[in-house]
Amino acid sequence: MCGLFGHTQASRFERELSRCALHTLIHRGPDQWGEWCDDQVYIGHRRLSILDLSERGRQPMTDARGDVVIAVNGEIYNYPGLKRELEPRYSFASHSDSEIVLHGYREWGFHGLLKRMDGMYAIALYDKTERKVYLARDRSGIKPLYYSRVNGGFAWASELKALTTWHGAGNLVDDVTALYDYLTYRYIPTPKTRYCDVFKLPPASQLVCDLTTGGIVVSSYWSLPVTTQPTTPEGAADRLLDLLDVSVVEQLMSDVPVGIFLSGGIDSSAVAASAVRRSPHIHTYSIGFAEKGYDESAFAEDVARHLGTAHAHRMCGPEDAALGQRNIPSWYDEPFADSSSVPTHLVSRFARDGITVALSGDGGDELFGGYRWYEAMHRRRPASRMLRSCAAPAVTRWGRSHRRDPFSRALRRLGYEKVWNEFEAYTVLLGGLLKQDKCAWAARWNIPADYDDYWYFRKYYRDDLPVRTRWQVVDFHTYLHDDIHTKVDRASMQVALEVRVPLLSQALIEFAFSLPEDIRYLGGRSKGIFRHALRDRLPQHILDRGKKGFGMPTREWGAAFSGDGRSWQENLLTRWPGLDGGAETTP
Repeated sequence: MCGLFGHTQASRFERELSRCALHTLIHRGPDQWGEWCDDQVYIGHRRLSILDLSERGRQPMTDARGDVVIAVNGEIYNYPGLKRELEPRYSFASHSDSEIVLHGYREWGFHGLLKRMDGMYAIALYDKTERKVYLARDRSGIKPLYYSRVNGGFAWASELKALTTWHGAGNLVDDVTALYDYLTYRYIPTPKTRYCDVFKLPPASQLVCDLTTGGIVVSSYWSLPVTTQPTTPEGAADRLLDLLDVSVVEQLMSDVPVGIFLSGGIDSSAVAASAVRRSPHIHTYSIGFAEKGYDESAFAEDVARHLGTAHAHRMCGPEDAALGQRNIPSWYDEPFADSSSVPTHLVSRFARDGITVALSGDGGDELFGGYRWYEAMHRRRPASRMLRSCAAPAVTRWGRSHRRDPFSRALRRLGYEKVWNEFEAYTVLLGGLLKQDKCAWAARWNIPADYDDYWYFRKYYRDDLPVRTRWQVVDFHTYLHDDIHTKVDRASMQVALEVRVPLLSQALIEFAFSLPEDIRYLGGRSKGIFRHALRDRLPQHILDRGKKGFGMPTREWGAAFSGDGRSWQENLLTRWPGLDGGAETTP
């Protein structure tokens, strides 16, 4: 894992300012740093050394003629095969997977290269001859990449903090629609960021900046295929395991120690079960809570014993959470309301004492239907329009409260099953706020009355798909990268730990979404085909477990964590530094 920073109009700026922005990313790459510059472009790179630990792996890299310069964050898992294709015509100076980008661009062009690569990556490439800068991000958005168009300049970075340092926070203007969206989604949705004229590059996208014209074009190089292919349960199970094993073997490749995050859930257990077939004594790591309703450590230990891994475990308490909560602004640079970022950071910090790379089970819920809300949406049978209009006031007033008494829970269930429309129901199930919950915020920020609060869900919504698949597709394009990947990337990279996600290889993604829904939910169960495929690899009581999230017991730890009656995202926003005086933002 690494940190990228670069900009155009290089001759206008002192090199020291560029370096200051780059070095805000030292946590992403503590092992080496490098830079390249001409009078047009500055490219900087902070390196966490994973493959080829020598100086030959240092970035930025240039080709033999010095016309092409690259900086890469991430891993290209199919690089051995691509390297074999390229070696007859190109001389490789290192054993780094990143060098594939240098020669692959020459051979296939940028778009052709991206179509061939599989991995997690963010790429910056400058072609001096063409006078063009190219940026790209992997298919599911595992690795982040931001870019800005401020005062006629163009800059990019792995995290917002580098861009705020480069531009000066006082020169950036908050995008109030993005902050308003945050209350709906619990993150700021792509391509928006906290700031106007600063953007997230969407997953599976490439950006071309033409230095001659100043024009920028963003386009997709891959789209999620959702085309059902006929299969049988046994055929699907065999194919799933084959693809999983190939992906895990590819992602175990490293010149530094590798371990596994093991929660005791199906996804991480499946990754561990596949990994021990290649590395029998691999290390696994878990984190738990004293509060039994949140603790999965016993299940993780069961899986570790079953697989024979070297397992390590530690507990998380309120003092850990308090420290983590204070650090969320510096980790994420913009409002982000997934409280599981704190235990994710803790397990990363704990594991970093022994490993530099961890495999995780992220992505399994989106691919194979593991979230409870898919079934909740499948069960929805909206009431008549008259009943909805009669029930709406009471449901809106009491059902959206954050209380857990039986009356509030019953009204909330009535709301998402019968009263609210599909987008409202989904927003509530994911913990977001409805339009009527945000009236005071809308007034404060002058949000237009006709603003579409659910535009991000609507963008990827397909009513031609079965209900559960429909919302899996929405999650793949929204929640997966804006919440899950963002959470894990920032929480782990704070301690320079690379986290890989074997369930999100291109082949596994495309396979999962090719399955008929009745196969994916075999036996009417979430992850039905996944459970079936793993029946000879994992204990039955692990396969029979329901979904448990990786959240913190915030309510049990008191109002300092629960928000004293407010939603977590509102509580966090009112304390966020730099937003109109932090706590003074309460409407």
